[in-house]
Amino acid sequence: MNDTDSNTALLLVAHGSRRDASNDEVREVARRLRALAGGRFSRVEAAFLELAEPPIPEGIAACCAAGARRVLVLPYFLSAGRHVVTDIPREVEQGRQRCPGVEVRLCGYLGGSDELPRLLLDLVRGD
Repeated sequence: MNDTDSNTALLLVAHGSRRDASNDEVREVARRLRALAGGRFSRVEAAFLELAEPPIPEGIAACCAAGARRVLVLPYFLSAGRHVVTDIPREVEQGRQRCPGVEVRLCGYLGGSDELPRLLLDLVRGD
């Protein structure tokens, strides 16, 4: 399978917040990713490490229940702290166990992208 397989889901994973508006921002990023990706993924959803719904294992299970044969988990985190290094892989493993026969792959985190410095410079362009 490849990333353009119609049975591939993308799960955007964020920390989660007690502030609903912050969680809604993450859900909006997932909606924008879905639109930008066109038909590249069968679905694009958001899930959270803590403080918001759905938790990561449930997000993975929902993708599987919707027919995904592959789930790409994308951490929306800026640095490789404890959550990225330990907590998210543990949660992804729990989700993987709920979906036997489905490939669940943990992708690199946002802050590890070589494109991030360019994006930051774009934010201050013209200032």
